[in-house]
Amino acid sequence: MSIFIDESTRVIVQGITGKMARFHTNDMLNYGTRVVGGVVPGKGGQLVDGLPVFDTVEEAVAETGAEASLVFVPPPFAADSIMEAADAGICYCVCITDGIPAQDMIRVKRYMYRYPKERRMVLTGPNCAGTISPGKALLGIMPGHIYLPGPVGIIGRSGTLGYEAAAQLKAHGIGVSTSVGIGGDPINGSSFRDIIQHFQNDDDTQVICMIGEIGGPQEAEAAAYIRDHVTKPVIAYVAGLTAPKGRTMGHAGAIISAFGESASEKVEILTAAGVTVAPNPAVIGDTIARVMAEAA
Repeated sequence: MSIFIDESTRVIVQGITGKMARFHTNDMLNYGTRVVGGVVPGKGGQLVDGLPVFDTVEEAVAETGAEASLVFVPPPFAADSIMEAADAGICYCVCITDGIPAQDMIRVKRYMYRYPKERRMVLTGPNCAGTISPGKALLGIMPGHIYLPGPVGIIGRSGTLGYEAAAQLKAHGIGVSTSVGIGGDPINGSSFRDIIQHFQNDDDTQVICMIGEIGGPQEAEAAAYIRDHVTKPVIAYVAGLTAPKGRTMGHAGAIISAFGESASEKVEILTAAGVTVAPNPAVIGDTIARVMAEAA
């Protein structure tokens, strides 16, 4: 089992006519993802590499039965594209776009809920690497060849560190159930806690790997959820141990501004919640392999 996407998931690409969107759409098709079309306003009726292009997501869903969407739309228009996907009945949306204004994402977050507890769709990103269920489907910009199918669920704010974890696991002969990039922006569609809940409920995910970084409260919120609700082993790595306070490091959300937002504080909070924390990125795979061996 995989969370969010599998070989049967019908996918559309919003912004499919762009250079990078076309490149990664071809990668997804070659991986086996069931891409059924694209959406670019004003270009409906065209074909891109044999895929039909529609003017709206609503038209694309009606014609193709699409369930998931990949957003490759420039920052000024990306928020509207995400909300359009939600309004058209898309269940799962991955937004790759970097540089979406925070104010726009606040509008998206408010729009994502019809009522206080009813979510229109699941969104991951923006500014993320995407989602992959190894051997089944790829929705994003991940290098599919480094992922083996297996029992480890990966969640990360950093795409690159997610790749590193997958490559180290492959070297150990350990595979991944699903890897989800949640993005490094201050306001994103899904949090660590959201994705961890899905992995906790997934029978085929036996171990959870969480890759965090400085800035924001997400890791602390995840730690509280893990302590109270998660029965599976959780291994974490937190990037930014040497980052100075008040300076953005790479991601827009990676800035320390309050207690609990530095890497050392997050390591302390996670450890107190029963999470095994890898001391550096080079041993993420070793740490997961050791925990799995101890649990066997």
